[in-house]
Amino acid sequence: METAPESGRAAGGRPGIWGWMLFDWAQQPFHTLVITFVFAPYFAAAVAPDPARGQELWGLATGIGGLMIALSSPVLGAIADASGPRKPWIFAFSVIGVLACSALWFVTPGMENLAPVLIAVALAVFGMEFAAVFNNAMMPDLVPRSELGRLSGSAWGLGYVGGLVSLVLVLGFMAASPETGKTLVGLDPILGLDSTVREGDRAAGPLTALWYVLFVLPMFLFTPDQPRRRVANAVRHGLHQLGATLRRLPSQRSYFSFLVSSMFYRDALNALYAFGGIYAAGVLGWTIIEIGSFGILANVTGALGAWLGGRLDQAFGPKAVVNVSILVLCLCCLMVISTTRTEVFFLPVVAGSSMPDTLFFMAGALIGAAGGSIQAASRTLLVDQAPRMQVAEAFGLYALSGKATTFIGPLAVAAATGWFSGAAFSFSPEDAQRLGVSPILALFLLGLVLLPMVKSRAEPAEAN
Repeated sequence: METAPESGRAAGGRPGIWGWMLFDWAQQPFHTLVITFVFAPYFAAAVAPDPARGQELWGLATGIGGLMIALSSPVLGAIADASGPRKPWIFAFSVIGVLACSALWFVTPGMENLAPVLIAVALAVFGMEFAAVFNNAMMPDLVPRSELGRLSGSAWGLGYVGGLVSLVLVLGFMAASPETGKTLVGLDPILGLDSTVREGDRAAGPLTALWYVLFVLPMFLFTPDQPRRRVANAVRHGLHQLGATLRRLPSQRSYFSFLVSSMFYRDALNALYAFGGIYAAGVLGWTIIEIGSFGILANVTGALGAWLGGRLDQAFGPKAVVNVSILVLCLCCLMVISTTRTEVFFLPVVAGSSMPDTLFFMAGALIGAAGGSIQAASRTLLVDQAPRMQVAEAFGLYALSGKATTFIGPLAVAAATGWFSGAAFSFSPEDAQRLGVSPILALFLLGLVLLPMVKSRAEPAEAN
């Protein structure tokens, strides 16, 4: 299997590498502001009829977006490999994501018709994450294989810093508490944003879009792309190549096992991100300021975790990093599920205790660190499985493997939450939310079980 050359200068030099890395900086606010820490909790707490119903609907919207990616990413990835360039695909899906994020400004508190909201969220997931599929496919051409772990970890770390900066901007200057009208740092919201109708929270969508447009430009300008290939019919050639890959895949034990394993553990991580803020709002009663502080902590530890994970990847290989990260994330799931206002690790605490908040902050720090390292190492581990000339197809299959259960994971959370909220049970909305996120832990464990069959060509000696 071919990988990036082990000698010679990096393609595009330092500007090309930094341009590629800035894509993660550009895209991370979508995950930080929209999916996790600002817009998702706002939707559950102030737009949906109640937090449990909000969690259910959010799972539906993000699940549909994931399903659209699952159905189309391998095909389009194979076509992109046949035709060559990745940037036209990144541009097309970026337009979809930017427009959908911008539309979130119009989501007002208590609005009756939630269908446009769910459509916008699904399209935002579809566009933003599909653009990442093709950006990831550019990675193996930038540096030798021995440096891929460090490159991927550094890019993820930079992305978390971008998410942190954007979150501080929103919480410090835009999103204010409806009760006090003040932001996290005690200021009135900038630009005349009205806290009574949650304009600061709603502005997370347009800010995400503007941030992305501004910081994705260096990738388009400086990062080298694949040359256009002289293929008579790129669509037919790409589909033929994809068919051949799918026929061979069951016999490629390591490649197949990695795709299935990552399908489970990445879906679990995405669901943990997507529902963490919603859970804190509904179960712990956190305000947007408290959730935002939680997000700041998670982004700080995420940047550190991705950076350190990249170095550990280079020293010990990506598989070891993925294994340890999954174990940490399983512990985090238990910490989250076992925490309510009156319980810590399922044990009762005195009324008014700060222990639940402290434990949840600790879980957030660990989720950030382990999540950053596992995502960075997974990109490198995938490169070890696929031929270089089929890397976009590989990342398309990687997206499929993640999205094949990314829609199942949120939908499972939605179904479990709705089921435990139903008339057949006497659970309170708080307990229904807690039980509703339990499928996430099962997905992590399924991913862990399959990892022993995955091989990595990265050995400690390659770190030199």
